[in-house]
Amino acid sequence: MNKIALLLIGGIIALSCTIASDGGDDKVKLGKSYGKYKVDIKKAVSVKDMVKTFEAQSGEMEFTIEADLNEVCAKAGCFVKIDKGNGETFMVRFKDHFVIPPKTPAGTGAYIHGVASWDTVSVELQKHFLEDVNASAEEIAAITEPKPALGFIGDGIVLKKVRSN
Repeated sequence: MNKIALLLIGGIIALSCTIASDGGDDKVKLGKSYGKYKVDIKKAVSVKDMVKTFEAQSGEMEFTIEADLNEVCAKAGCFVKIDKGNGETFMVRFKDHFVIPPKTPAGTGAYIHGVASWDTVSVELQKHFLEDVNASAEEIAAITEPKPALGFIGDGIVLKKVRSN
């Protein structure tokens, strides 16, 4: 009986992973929407404008931003990093754990809708994110304190282009 229960649980976990990753499709499809929110690209503002507006306010603010993806979670595509325009990055995590293809290359342009807020990122979560992007053991070990950060929870994203270098 225990073996049957374990097999059933394993099957449920495998199925949920398949569903969460859009059926295992790893191909980057430009123009494809991901997430529950239909992004209105006409409302998009630059990241620089979003940061300027957000930092002048307190609390949460809703935005649609246009940005190039600096980094994509290599394990599942469950977050991306965006340059603020000054060399610093902020993380966009996806609401309800939707994902984009993990093989989406850095430099891919996107429109992202979501909510910006101030966040404190725990040591454990910082280490987890570094593990997801295959950071070195030294980088991971160097994380010892929580970090205040601009947080952005995206509920929709449209991949638009791949930047040519």
